[in-house]
Amino acid sequence: MPNRIKKIAVLTSGGDAPGMNAAVRSVVRTCAYHGVECVGVYRGYQGMIEGDFKPMDARSVRGIINKGGTILKSARSKEFRTKEGREKAFQNIKKAGVEGLVIIGGDGSFTGALVFNQEYGFPVMGIPGTIDNDIFGTTHTLGFDTALNTVVDAIDKIRDTASSHNRLFFIEVMGRDVGHIALNTGIAGGAEEILIPEEDLGLDRLVESLNKSKKTGKTSSIVVVAEGDKIGKNIFELKEYVDENMEGYDVRVSVLGHMQRGGAPSCFDRVLASRMGVKAVETLLNGQTNYMVGLQNNKMELTPLDNAIKGKTKINLELLRVSDIMST
Repeated sequence: MPNRIKKIAVLTSGGDAPGMNAAVRSVVRTCAYHGVECVGVYRGYQGMIEGDFKPMDARSVRGIINKGGTILKSARSKEFRTKEGREKAFQNIKKAGVEGLVIIGGDGSFTGALVFNQEYGFPVMGIPGTIDNDIFGTTHTLGFDTALNTVVDAIDKIRDTASSHNRLFFIEVMGRDVGHIALNTGIAGGAEEILIPEEDLGLDRLVESLNKSKKTGKTSSIVVVAEGDKIGKNIFELKEYVDENMEGYDVRVSVLGHMQRGGAPSCFDRVLASRMGVKAVETLLNGQTNYMVGLQNNKMELTPLDNAIKGKTKINLELLRVSDIMST
């Protein structure tokens, strides 16, 4: 392996996701394995601009594989979007002797990395970390599996209350642009309906479906709603509409919010983060740049950052059909 790079920096950017710490650990320890220095950048791109760096070795990342969030902190940097801000970041990272950068984040973070590379020719690699699973080039992003488990656990608990009081619960989950979390957890949680941005069920059809479920003997119902669903202005408008057009249900709303981002990463996310970190570092050491590592057919594959940013993930049509059958 051509060891062209002597020092690599790693940062976490954008929204936090379970598994980010496991990915940081993997990057640091892969660097140590190959005799490469590693530097942690605190608070993402803002930390690059301010020179907030800390040397990291194999022992500095002990005990973090099971922790949620990110020990390197995360931030959204408006200054990095300016040429002047990126110039400051480049001068700081150059002064620190860093020769390659691993970015753990989403498409916004990757866009920043791509621009940085284009302006300064600086080697960059991306690791997809977002619970929404909305990055092209990987079947799973870091944090997605953990978020699914968190949501399913919440749905199970809410169903206990729903069935005890003949209630209809609208449960809002994250997914501003995509419905991967809603679709998967809706099926796993036995939801009567799943509302996602990709499929416009319509208010009338929603009520019709709920009435049909009630006629078949269901005394309580769960409807999982992605936050980006387009049926109503928001989940509370859905509640009001159903209140006005259905009888016999006590309708409640539960917005799970940021609890979906927290908690210890699942076994799947820990293993995925470890694999991605190794692939990212070794790709840089092989002289390659401007790629994102991703899981495809259970293998670590590379996707050009430009494609990862511009590409669109697609909803699993088989899961949609399974959802329709299971809600019978």
